[in-house]
Amino acid sequence: MAACALVDGDGRVLICQRPQGKQLAGLWEFPGGKVEAGETPEAALIRELKEELDIGVTQACLAPFVFASHAYDDFHLLMPLFLCRRWEGFVQRIEHAALAWVKPDRMGDYPMPPADEPLAAYLRDFL
Repeated sequence: MAACALVDGDGRVLICQRPQGKQLAGLWEFPGGKVEAGETPEAALIRELKEELDIGVTQACLAPFVFASHAYDDFHLLMPLFLCRRWEGFVQRIEHAALAWVKPDRMGDYPMPPADEPLAAYLRDFL
């Protein structure tokens, strides 16, 4: 898994609500997804951001920021979070139930999966 914090010109970060029918439905997360075999985390984010939000991102615009390490009941997740301040196109909701541009200090208002919560805390401290 790899995730991305898209940061707009006003310092807001995009979070996405997981759709009904998926694990952790209704919770808010950073966009991203599974890293396929033979794929780098950056390549996975470029692919996932196009599929999920219809935006184009280049590897040069993805800055490694922090990672989450969380033990779920059936697996352990090690997930890098990248920052991205530049992309092509307009963010569109394709796969998620909803999208929200949120100031980092307001992320606590949105329930998140356990692995995403510490990532939001880092964003609050550093953005």
